[in-house]
Amino acid sequence: MTVMEQRGAYRPTPPPAWQPRTDPAPLLPDPEPYRVLGTGRADAVDPELLRRLYAELVKGRRYNAQATALTKQGRLAVYPSSTGQEACEVAAALVLKEQDWLFPSYRDTLAVVARGVDPVETLTLLRGDWHTGYDPYEHRVAPLSTPLATQLPHAVGLAHAARLKGDDVVALAMVGDGGTSEGDFHEALNFAAVWRAPVVFLVQNNGFAISVPLAKQTAAPSLAHKAVGYGMPGRLVDGNDAAAVHEVLADAVRHARAGGGPTLVEAVTYRVEAHTNADDATRYRGDAEVETWKEHDPLTLLEQELTRRGLLDDDRLAAVRQDAETMAADLRARMNQDPVLDPMDLFTHVYAEPTPQLLEQREQLRAELAAEAEAEPASGAEPGGTQR
Repeated sequence: MTVMEQRGAYRPTPPPAWQPRTDPAPLLPDPEPYRVLGTGRADAVDPELLRRLYAELVKGRRYNAQATALTKQGRLAVYPSSTGQEACEVAAALVLKEQDWLFPSYRDTLAVVARGVDPVETLTLLRGDWHTGYDPYEHRVAPLSTPLATQLPHAVGLAHAARLKGDDVVALAMVGDGGTSEGDFHEALNFAAVWRAPVVFLVQNNGFAISVPLAKQTAAPSLAHKAVGYGMPGRLVDGNDAAAVHEVLADAVRHARAGGGPTLVEAVTYRVEAHTNADDATRYRGDAEVETWKEHDPLTLLEQELTRRGLLDDDRLAAVRQDAETMAADLRARMNQDPVLDPMDLFTHVYAEPTPQLLEQREQLRAELAAEAEAEPASGAEPGGTQR
């Protein structure tokens, strides 16, 4: 016998005038991921947008390859490749206006670069040498977030504050399917919906939270269905269809900017490479699965559409690829230069106003460095004081 079956148990029932606060039907996502490429809708897409998306995808693919190579050369501590997910990354950056904010997760380096952040500064955090690596205010890009989903409440707070101030600002927060299992995800979506904050949540469902498949994370019909429980629209889109992702995100951003509140977008995509260079993906998935997804490669899909419409000739293709190679060569050359590090930078940009403890620690380190410098022999002098 359950507690509710016991005699005298309290059995709550809705009051006679009870009605749902929100009609759930308009909030439900489509039963299948929304697509544009390969459908009749593709002909209506602006040719210049398709060309720009393609150029950014080519650069993004090359950026992933170069950054992965840098980890093997010891120039990066770790790199989470987004190969196969480039359509989500690029579209997220391109739908935002200059005054808007992007809140990325650790895998979203391509979105950060497409937003305008220097490619080397984007990798500085993963190199491990200086804070987040770039000034978040310069391009309105929050720091790359390694803790899962912690950037989502920050995005909601910024968006809500902007609305209270009357600023025309939308925040777009990116997270992986694994991040939807975090409490920060729930808190962010709940506050965003209650406050009707101008924020868009983009979930890149790439199939795995490191080695944990989505089926072991949730029993929901889709991650987009979770939106209904919070009272916001859920959209389901083919994450490898760059045109579709751009259209859906652009609609969500316009909806937020017009005061309509938040939207949860699930982009169904796939992580072709390992979780990071430290991961062995063969332990939890087979090669056949990866090869199947490669047949739905976002770069190939867009290239086929451009070719079909006569928007990509040999000269344009060569120019796009050369631009990507130039970017990779510059990235490689600059990353191969040893950075000049100042230990005192440990105390820079920690607090707007340094705390007494931080000031004390800073002076302690300064004294230790000075003592070490005094203890070292004079430059160019042999032991005993003789010059070379």
